[in-house]
Amino acid sequence: MAVQSAASSAGAKVKKSRVPSVAEPAAGYDVVAKVGRVRNIPIDPKGVARPAHQRVDQGGVLAYMPERLDVFVRGVNQAPPMQLLETERAGVDAAFLGDLAKRMDVSYSHLAETVGIPKATAARKLARNEMIDGAAAIALARLLAIANEIVEDSTAPEAKKFNTAKWLGQWIERPQPALGGRKPSELLDTPTGVSMVTKLLGAIRSGAYQ
Repeated sequence: MAVQSAASSAGAKVKKSRVPSVAEPAAGYDVVAKVGRVRNIPIDPKGVARPAHQRVDQGGVLAYMPERLDVFVRGVNQAPPMQLLETERAGVDAAFLGDLAKRMDVSYSHLAETVGIPKATAARKLARNEMIDGAAAIALARLLAIANEIVEDSTAPEAKKFNTAKWLGQWIERPQPALGGRKPSELLDTPTGVSMVTKLLGAIRSGAYQ
């Protein structure tokens, strides 16, 4: 079958795993303004810095730190809905898109256009360290999070060194029968399209799509 999970691509078997609950306790964050932006500084009750992937309380936003892609993806995967909403409104640093493009082994401008950001706009925002559309960033982070879970659920030894992000970059460019023969990348510029692609990737993870 043309559509295969990352784990299957590595010769692995996929099993179901627990999906984190949004009701689980969130880490405390200090939300401060700096250079016209809202930025999150993770702290615990004793004032000690906490890992950036840990969730903030619902009043904050997820901040992206350059070259901390995995941290941000875990944060998106664990964040409560209100925090994701605020992050969508605030936007995400363009460095996220740059780092993700490198990890996926795709063109930065192509990845930007995939989620509806014009090539020139994307280049300017990256050069000036500006914010990109938060909803687009979260959509891409969710896809990578699901792909990571497919591999993490695998029991095959090959899964330990599997390049999940690169596989995802290739997968979104392959026509999918479940999408009427269209490529996932052709649908990521609208909320409905993102939902369809996310649902398909989730079905691969659960083994529902063979």
